[in-house]
Amino acid sequence: MQSTRTLTDKIFLILKGLGMGAANKVPGVSGGVVAFVAGFYEEFIYSLKKVNKTAFKLLFNARFKSFYKYINGRFLSLLFLGMVVSYFSISKILDYLIKHYELYIWSVFFGMIIGSIYYINKDFKDWNFKTYTSLAIGILLGVGISFLNPAKENDNLWFVFFCGIISVSGMTLPGFSGSFILILLGNYVLLLVDSVNALSDTFTEIISGDFSFLDNTERIRMLKVLVVFTLGSVTGLVTFSHILSYILKHYKSITLSAIIGFIIGSLGVVWPWKKTIYKLDESGHFLLDSAKEKVIENYQRFIPGLKTETYYAIGFIFLGIVIVLALEWYGQKTRKAT
Repeated sequence: MQSTRTLTDKIFLILKGLGMGAANKVPGVSGGVVAFVAGFYEEFIYSLKKVNKTAFKLLFNARFKSFYKYINGRFLSLLFLGMVVSYFSISKILDYLIKHYELYIWSVFFGMIIGSIYYINKDFKDWNFKTYTSLAIGILLGVGISFLNPAKENDNLWFVFFCGIISVSGMTLPGFSGSFILILLGNYVLLLVDSVNALSDTFTEIISGDFSFLDNTERIRMLKVLVVFTLGSVTGLVTFSHILSYILKHYKSITLSAIIGFIIGSLGVVWPWKKTIYKLDESGHFLLDSAKEKVIENYQRFIPGLKTETYYAIGFIFLGIVIVLALEWYGQKTRKAT
C-alpha cells in the first residue's frame, strides 16, 4: 500500500483528512464515504489493520522507524493531522453553517451522498442474488437506524467506552454516521461537545498557569469521560479495520453491495427538508448544552413546497454531486499518474 507521494499528494491527503474529520462530527454524514469517494478507503483500512501485535512489538523494542514504516505511518499521520485540525477548526465552521444555513448545507450533503452512490455503483458489476440481498439488508439497516428514537444521556464509563467503539464506525463503514449513532445513544452532546469543551478549557487554563481545574470535580469527571471515549474510539477503529479487512478480502462483492445499501439508507438522515426537534426540560424550556446551544433530539422530515428556497436547495444538491465527481476525477488522475 505504501507508495512515493509528492508534496501535492501530501497536501491533498491532509485535505482529505479535513473532510473526514468534518464529516465525522456532523450527524448523518459518514467520514467513510469521504474515504471511499476520494479513493483511499482500502489503503486506510489496510493501514489500520497493521496496528497489531507485530506493530506493538516493534514499538516496545524502540524500533520506531520500522514501526512507522510497518503501519504506513506517513499516510496515517497526514490523514489524522487533517482530522485533528478539522475537529477543532473546520468542524466549528461547519457547525456555524448548519446553524445559519441548515437547508443548504444538508442539501450539499444530500448531493454528495447521491454522488457517492453513483461513484461506488458505476464500477460494480457483480450483481447477483447474494449481492442484491446484501444491498437490501444494507438499505433496511440504514433506514431503520435513521428513524430510531434517541436514548437518554448516560455517563457510565463502560457505556462511554462502548459509545467510542460505535461512534468511530463512521470512519471505517461508509454510510454509517457515528455522530448520528451518538445522538441515538443519547451521548452526542456529552462526548462531542461537553467533554471537548472541558479539554479545551483545561488546555487554556494550563497555558495561563492556572491549575484550579484539579479541584473541579465536574471538570475531572468530563476529562475521564473523554479519555475513556478516546480509548473506546481507538479500540473500535483498530477492531473494525481488522474485521473489514478480512471481509473485503474474502467477501468483497457482498461487502461493497452492503455499503452501497448503507449509503442509500443514510439518505433519510441527511434529507434536507426536515425540522429539528430539540430536547426540552421538565419546565418545557429548551435544554442547553455547556456551549449554550440547544440539544438536538431528532429530526422530523417533510416534503418541501415549490418556493424559491427549494430551488436554491436543489441547486446545492447538484453542487454536492459536482463536488463528488470532482473528487472522483482527481482520484482517477492520481491513480493514472502512479
